[in-house]
Amino acid sequence: MRKLTKEQKRDIRAIAAKRDEDIDSSDAPPVLDWRGAEIGKFYRPKKKPVTMRLDSDVIAWLKADGPGYQTKANWLLRHAMTHFTEGKGLASRKKRHRRVGKAK
Repeated sequence: MRKLTKEQKRDIRAIAAKRDEDIDSSDAPPVLDWRGAEIGKFYRPKKKPVTMRLDSDVIAWLKADGPGYQTKANWLLRHAMTHFTEGKGLASRKKRHRRVGKAK
């Protein structure tokens, strides 16, 4: 993302200083059809630096596509997290394995 210019920063401060009632939105038509809306599209969770030890071949694979390997790793972990938290998780698998073990 490019850095904001001084003029852009000035304009943002000027708009932020206005009250909602003082902002003219007459040129923006109201949205009447929300069928194409995407929930959470612009949600960005807070990032936190961590140190992890990963296998060298995993790191090489992540870096193979060039810059953005940390973003790729985060995406893969988020995908795994959502998969495991939708009832297909490790906790439910452990319970199933315990039941099978007790039945024998």
